[in-house]
Amino acid sequence: MSSRKERNQAARVVREQLAREKRRKRTLWTSVGAVVVLVIAGLIGWSVYSSQKSDTFTAPPGANDAGTGVVLGTGPVTIDLYEDYLCPVCKEFQQTSGETINQLVSSGKAKVVFHPVAYLNRFSTTEYSTRSSAASGCAAKGGKFKEFTDALFAQQPPEGSAGLSNDQLIDIGAGVGLNKDDFGSCVKDGTYTAWTEHVTEDASKDGVTGTPTLKVNGTAVSDRSPAGITAAVEAAGK
Repeated sequence: MSSRKERNQAARVVREQLAREKRRKRTLWTSVGAVVVLVIAGLIGWSVYSSQKSDTFTAPPGANDAGTGVVLGTGPVTIDLYEDYLCPVCKEFQQTSGETINQLVSSGKAKVVFHPVAYLNRFSTTEYSTRSSAASGCAAKGGKFKEFTDALFAQQPPEGSAGLSNDQLIDIGAGVGLNKDDFGSCVKDGTYTAWTEHVTEDASKDGVTGTPTLKVNGTAVSDRSPAGITAAVEAAGK
């Protein structure tokens, strides 16, 4: 009897072990299946996002070949300037060093590629960074990019506000000599919104994490004072 009892106990232990192993495998395959479902869902989600996200954009007249900025001047040294129209430090930079850059361009020593990025939308309730950048594309189309840029910084709204309305942007454009009807239609239609996204994405890929950022012939310049910028351009031109 004792032997039979021991055999029964042994058999029960084996059955329990087999049952546990079966449950473990079932749990494992269930987990694997869940992971596969999540991966497939993620791929589908990315596919839908990619299909909805436009890869095409219209660059305004005067843009560089890559369509990542508006070129001013024809000098041998390239100054890449990344600014956000809502950025207070960018406004200060323009007040301090803007004229120096203007002189370097007008003297033929450098050309400027101005990249109007939209990094600060979170500090506006109406995505002002995107709207103002897109409007600058409209200004470039009308041949008044520099004038419009200067006017935007001069009338920069505070961070955390709604920013300037489209009507106000249109009035500023008219004030610098742009045709109000043509410029207004361009702004309201968001003609250069996709271009703004392209400019911003490309800047991020190039390692630009804040504004203003200034590069001379591709090298970041930390000293953005008039003397620092002049020295960097002169060194790059040798």
